Amino acid sequence: MSTPAPSSLIAPWQQSLATSAAGTWHRRDSSTRSKLLYPVLDLACVLLISPLIFWGWSDWLADSRPAAHQQVSGPLPGFLVVYAVLVVLSLHSQDLYSSRMRSLYDEVIAVFRGTALATILLSFFVYLSGVKNVSRLLVGLDAFAVTFGLLEWRLLNRKRVLRRVAQGLDVRNVLIIGAGKVGQTLARYFDENRGLGFVVKGFLDNEARNGDQRLLGRVEELHRVARANFVDDVFITIPSERDLVKTVALEARRDRLSVKVVPELYDGLAWQAAIGYAGGFPVVELHGEPIPAFGLLLKRSLDVFISIAALVVLAPVLLMIAVLIKLDSRGPVLYRSTRVGKKGRHFTCYKFRSMVCDAESKRDCVTHLNERQGLLFKAANDPRITRLGRFLRKYSLDELLQFWNVLKGEMSIVGPRPPIVGEYQQYGLDHLRRLDVLPGITGLWQIRARRDPSFDKYLGLDLEYIENWSIWLDLKILLQTIPVVCKGTGQ
Repeated sequence: MSTPAPSSLIAPWQQSLATSAAGTWHRRDSSTRSKLLYPVLDLACVLLISPLIFWGWSDWLADSRPAAHQQVSGPLPGFLVVYAVLVVLSLHSQDLYSSRMRSLYDEVIAVFRGTALATILLSFFVYLSGVKNVSRLLVGLDAFAVTFGLLEWRLLNRKRVLRRVAQGLDVRNVLIIGAGKVGQTLARYFDENRGLGFVVKGFLDNEARNGDQRLLGRVEELHRVARANFVDDVFITIPSERDLVKTVALEARRDRLSVKVVPELYDGLAWQAAIGYAGGFPVVELHGEPIPAFGLLLKRSLDVFISIAALVVLAPVLLMIAVLIKLDSRGPVLYRSTRVGKKGRHFTCYKFRSMVCDAESKRDCVTHLNERQGLLFKAANDPRITRLGRFLRKYSLDELLQFWNVLKGEMSIVGPRPPIVGEYQQYGLDHLRRLDVLPGITGLWQIRARRDPSFDKYLGLDLEYIENWSIWLDLKILLQTIPVVCKGTGQ
């Protein structure tokens, strides 16, 4: 076994994990409790607070606006139940029901984000229901009260847990096998995070560790030391010594002690790594890219909702554009272009035709007019564009049909623009990263650099979007796209 490493060698990768006990808590081994009890408590919190706000509002309407009261008193209980469910789902999306530790600041921010997301979704639900008299002030007051209530019970519970740990209640006495680098780090981590509920009684090690006051003996003395110190859990930090691990496990089992093996940390890479299975094989995942399943589900739901609403509401506009195209120039109404989507899959992208019908055959004649750099091609004075097509492009009306691509799941409302096959065939390895997600109708390029000629800028904005994606970013881009399109800056 190796000698203990100095603190300076451990600190760089330990500091990002160790936080003070006052600022961090952990739902210890009872992950089932955090997955079942905490959602129930959150649901109860919303169902206790929201009626006070909703029914108080209802009483006020009954006194001051009887007609409005009759229109909204019926739907209020339904909105209450929907909001409670949305709050729990939104908090789940913020990872608040996992057993991992979280700082007080992170927990507060996660609660704010969860309730804000639930409130936005409730607003959508109210809008779709057709009820016009549910005030935005009411929704805002309820969201504020619910957020305060969720934070309050969490703070009280945090204080309760830490107080009981300080009193020696709800704690588990720990004996660490191996006083080397990993064992010392584990002990220091438990000491600095009292909220975890683990109290380190000492070490067992077959090598002399001069100066360590908590070295209680050799590994062979496990039975005596565990009984004398009322040990509950044994942590083995030397998994490479297989015979010793088996001996300790058998002895601990006879003494009815819980045994946990800390896997090889690979100089910190495996700290807090997930233990999972590949088929029947247990594996330690040194690194894994998280998949925001709930966020992606919400993104897809918004795509479907917005695309259906757009196609229905804009149906008269789409029909009028189709008629004008037929009157303006010879050729089909639709322009079908093969584009490259997520993971390199090809799909047919639909647009209103804005050029003459034989535009593709004339492309070589206008390459000298290109105003973009790199792989892109765009010319403001392209002679192939029709009179109506110039107007359609200016206000992005030619792209309205892409809502059909969104509805089919080939595109998203927000994302990188889908390249044509010719551009895709010239991509380098770095360029392929922009195809990791569904292409979109709008994106960062639309609101920041719509007329920028640089392909590198174009690519950089796409990668920035992919690296920093969130549902909030999508909503922000959507809101900022509206004034950009209205300015008529398209080409």
